[in-house]
Amino acid sequence: AAGEGGGAAADGADDGGAAGGAEEGESVWEKQLEELEALQASGEKLNDSQKNKLKKLKKKAKEKEAKDAKGGAPGSGSKSGAGKPSAAVLRMQEQIRLREEAEAAAAAAEAERIAQEEAEEAAAAAAAAEAEAKRLAKKERERLKKEQLKKEGKLLTGKQKEEQRRLEAMRAQILQNSGSSGNLAADDDGDGELRRSVVVDDRKKKKELFEQRKAEAIARKAAEEEAAIKKLQEDKAAAAAAEAAAKAAAAAEESDDAEDDWDAVDDLDALVKIPNKAEEERKAKEAAEREAARLALDAEKKRKAAEEAKAAKATAKPAPGSGGKGEKPWAAAARAKAEAAKAANAEASDSDSESGSDSDASGSDSDASGSDSDSDSDSSDYSSSDYTSSEEDSDDERERLHREKMQVAKTARLARFEAIKAARSADRLRCPIICILGHVDTGKTKILDNIRRTNVQDGEAGGITQQIGATFIPDTAIRDRTFQLNKGELKLDVPGLLVIDTPGHESFTNLRSRGSSLCDLAILVVDIMHGLEPQTLESLNMLRMRKTPFIIALNKIDRMFDWDAKADFPTRETLALQKQHARAEFEDRAKKVMLEFANEGLNAAIYWDNPDVRKFINVVPTSAITGEGIPDMIHTLVDLTQTRMNERLRFFDAVQCTVLEVKMLEGLGTAMDVILINGTLREGDTIVVAGLQGAIVTTIRALLTPQPMREMRVKANYVHHKEISAAMGIKIVANGLEQAIAGTSMLVQNKEDDLDELKDEVLSDMKNVFSRVDKSGEGVYVQASTLGSLEALLEFLKSDAVKIPVAGIAIGPVNKRDVMGASVMHERKRPEFATILAFDVKVTEEATRMANELNVKVFTADIIYHLFDQFTAYMAEIKAKKKAAAAEHVSFPCVLKIMPNCIFNKRDPIIVGVDIVKGIARIGTQLCIPSQGFIDIGKIAGMERDHKQVDKATPGQSVAMKIQPVSAAESSRLYGRHFDHKDELVSRITRESIDMLKENFRDELGKEDWRLVVELKKKFENHYGEPM
Repeated sequence: AAGEGGGAAADGADDGGAAGGAEEGESVWEKQLEELEALQASGEKLNDSQKNKLKKLKKKAKEKEAKDAKGGAPGSGSKSGAGKPSAAVLRMQEQIRLREEAEAAAAAAEAERIAQEEAEEAAAAAAAAEAEAKRLAKKERERLKKEQLKKEGKLLTGKQKEEQRRLEAMRAQILQNSGSSGNLAADDDGDGELRRSVVVDDRKKKKELFEQRKAEAIARKAAEEEAAIKKLQEDKAAAAAAEAAAKAAAAAEESDDAEDDWDAVDDLDALVKIPNKAEEERKAKEAAEREAARLALDAEKKRKAAEEAKAAKATAKPAPGSGGKGEKPWAAAARAKAEAAKAANAEASDSDSESGSDSDASGSDSDASGSDSDSDSDSSDYSSSDYTSSEEDSDDERERLHREKMQVAKTARLARFEAIKAARSADRLRCPIICILGHVDTGKTKILDNIRRTNVQDGEAGGITQQIGATFIPDTAIRDRTFQLNKGELKLDVPGLLVIDTPGHESFTNLRSRGSSLCDLAILVVDIMHGLEPQTLESLNMLRMRKTPFIIALNKIDRMFDWDAKADFPTRETLALQKQHARAEFEDRAKKVMLEFANEGLNAAIYWDNPDVRKFINVVPTSAITGEGIPDMIHTLVDLTQTRMNERLRFFDAVQCTVLEVKMLEGLGTAMDVILINGTLREGDTIVVAGLQGAIVTTIRALLTPQPMREMRVKANYVHHKEISAAMGIKIVANGLEQAIAGTSMLVQNKEDDLDELKDEVLSDMKNVFSRVDKSGEGVYVQASTLGSLEALLEFLKSDAVKIPVAGIAIGPVNKRDVMGASVMHERKRPEFATILAFDVKVTEEATRMANELNVKVFTADIIYHLFDQFTAYMAEIKAKKKAAAAEHVSFPCVLKIMPNCIFNKRDPIIVGVDIVKGIARIGTQLCIPSQGFIDIGKIAGMERDHKQVDKATPGQSVAMKIQPVSAAESSRLYGRHFDHKDELVSRITRESIDMLKENFRDELGKEDWRLVVELKKKFENHYGEPM
């Protein structure tokens, strides 16, 4: 406005210059020039008209100056007149000066305020520092005062105050008794008469008399203390003489009738303590107690060191013939500690009794105890505090002693075991333990039947192995079956073969010790007609994990077309007798099987063509029906065990035993099928096995073995043994075996063994397996029949190919408690994990009913792969249900463009043709329009492409889309009014929708789709102004 006004004034000046006089016109435009210059100097921005005017006026001023310079004197007058500032310039300068002064005054005021605040802060800080200094000084004075009181013996704890009151009452009582006996000189004043006249029946007078005596005793005590202090101050050097004189005077004044009352008192200072003397006695007593405690501690340390050295010596070289009768090191240490504690307690009780009855020491101890100030560190009751601390540490000490005891016992047991093992001889070998593994119906049991000449297979349900069996093949049977192959020239060093038939591979998992297999050699049976099958691969992986050597029995060679069976012939002989096409088919199928082994990373070769047994696995073609190849297999087993495993098979007399199965035996009760790997078992031995409720300790009642060449599970007459040596499959009959766990080790207690250590040892395997599972997490509940199969199942579920989380494990049949444990997953919001994977166990009826009530799924199977397949199918079903439920509420990310020539219906429902620009258009997705304030128009209800219904459309495709409104507001949306083809349609993204996409549809969205999710999320956050 000022500029416009200035411009108007300048225009007026020009007009006035044209109409009026020259001088008046000059003064007007000069004023205008000064005003504009002043405005420019003040920093105000000029508009275009003012800038042009200023330019013209400056040009005019220059012309005038040039004219004045030419005009001479008149010019000088006008020049001098022009040099004077105008009134407007002066006003502007005055305003600027006033503004600067105001700013300077404001700055000074601000600086003064800041200085004042700083001064106030400094004063407050100084006051705070002064208050803190006063507080610290006061605290220091209090500390010094407390220290002084401690030195003087006046700062007492509650216990010490109570003790002091007790002692004062005792002294008062003693003084009263002495007064009543007439032992003081005051008796001449008639006090004796007064005391003798108190025997009245009035209780009030008795109370008054008691109060009077008490007051007199206190006054007398104060007078005596004051006199004693003065006496000590006058002549310290003659204190002993004064004390003796006081004793003599007191003795002279004692009456004959009061002599018995004062027998326990040597001098008056024992009754009325002189403070300085009491302080000296207290300090002397404390020093003596500290020295005694130090000496006792040193003696205890020396005693402990001696006992530890003795224990180490006894462990390194046990005394011959001790038989456990001598005292063990831990027992000696415990006994020494108990004796030391007992002696400390005796000393404490002696000091307590002395403080109540003895004369000098009693008074000194009690006073020192009463006047001590620091109950934590300087307490005179040293023995009591030491006893209390030892009582607090007793639990930790017992635990430490128990651990040391267990460690010593374990070290000694392992040392004995290693010593026995080192002394084994190469002259005596035990039977090699052989497992047969393979897929279902490959002929495992039939091979054993053929070796034994029995027919167990046909007696089993469906021809499938139902139980674990162990067969001992003696050396005579080995020579007989291999006679045709080696013509009787077999060198046999082993006493026989112990072959364990197994349902699948279960017993192999049970034959383990500390994670390594106790199986010496395995036979992997492969059907030549089918090759490697799932359970064959599982068995192969287990053999690799345990690093167990094995051979391959390529069974069912008699299934070749036109095969001419030759019973019990060696393989090479029977092959030589076959027709050409039968041999060709056999060679072709054998090569295919070896190729499958090569795909698994293993080299395999027919045993007679094996270039190197260390690098190639022997393949023995067999027929369990005709017996062809059986001699070759037995010969290969004997040869490998004798030549490659001689050191491993050396017998030593230390028991190694594994539990295979626990079952009831008619007429004998519960029995365990065990494999004795090494050592000797005897009737009456004490055995320790792991049980479901803890370690089981029992005694062997009977040792049973099947007849040679018969299985353990066949019901026949068993052979009873008083003792039996390894290696052998044995039935052990004993009490309390109902809860024994198959797959665990069995230990025998010898005379030198500690029973508690053996219990810990048999439970260690279970603890290791159970500790692998985090029961606080999320996962399924796993149950198996034996510890070995449970361990194998956990390894399988943890493998990369499966990855099923586990939150609980158990051994034995599924019961109600297991179902309740699995139902916890419902509370943790993971209902899909409320399942039990039961491997080779039964499910009780109560557990089945409860599982139905609590909605817990129970899957049972005898093969690990079947469990996995069942659970995978169940998880896929759960996932499909979740997807179907989420599809109604989830919005897939998409950006759509309306095709302007494809508008079929404008409102409720909106039917238009759209192009998919980005993302995935899917039925159920909510659509909105960002360019129109993110208004919602409805959900995608249907799509057609090429006149066919589709569920989704991807970028680049064009579809006819039906958009169905879901609210009244969406029903009112009209194409052409609220939006048109220029507006983009996008899916509405919410936090819930993103979570559903991540949980249920992660695999259906690509990287570009997830980028679009992020892009749309940012748009919605920017529009609504809050994070999603």
